[in-house]
Amino acid sequence: MTTVAPRRDRRGVLLAATGIALLVLAADLVGRTGLAGPAWPTATDLLAFLGGPTAGPLLLRAIGATGTAALLGFLLGGLAALAVAVLGVVLPALHPGLDRLAAVLHAVPLIALGPLLVTTVGREGTSTVVAAIAAGFAVFVAATSGLATPGEAQQDVFRVLGASRWTTLLRLRFPAGLPTIVDGLTLAAPAAVLGAVIGEWFGARRGIGVLLVSAMQNVQIPLLWTAALSAAGLSLLAYLLLVGLHRYTVRRFT
Repeated sequence: MTTVAPRRDRRGVLLAATGIALLVLAADLVGRTGLAGPAWPTATDLLAFLGGPTAGPLLLRAIGATGTAALLGFLLGGLAALAVAVLGVVLPALHPGLDRLAAVLHAVPLIALGPLLVTTVGREGTSTVVAAIAAGFAVFVAATSGLATPGEAQQDVFRVLGASRWTTLLRLRFPAGLPTIVDGLTLAAPAAVLGAVIGEWFGARRGIGVLLVSAMQNVQIPLLWTAALSAAGLSLLAYLLLVGLHRYTVRRFT
């Protein structure tokens, strides 16, 4: 049993690396043959652009700005969503209303919230708030589902022992629902990166979203592609980090 899991992990890493390599080769082939037009560069074109004197530092500053906004939004949105889910458990009468409020807020397009947020939290804070909203819904749904994991029989035992709602929450509901909550965080991390990029479209001074807008307006194809790939890579990194945390919580609490 101890050797099967590492073998599966190594096989999964090998398959993932093979898939990424094949995807890069296919994309490079499309660029070399011109099947998608001149706006589809080759891998060598992008590497040559990254090797320039200004491209690397420019992208690193943008990734740092977007990563910071996404991380702050992820933490704020996750904590707020978890607090609202806990409130629905402690005060069951509020649960239906909180569910509807979360659904309505999630239904509003993030792009429509940007102009409103600029006038309230400022241009620099918009990306963080949009990232928090993007991440919050996934955490709320996961937390609501996870905290409802214990069955009635388990909850009856706590009631017979005289446990309060807070004690039941901390000793029963939260440990049982933690794997599901972390699963929601896994989905929320890439959403926070996307929200930060969208929020940067509304006047941020730096970030991947700023590079995307500038590259589109000035038809800078290599910059556009490298910025887009940087956003994808940042989302993938955030996802993989949370996947590792999810595996640990599953082993520890199930």
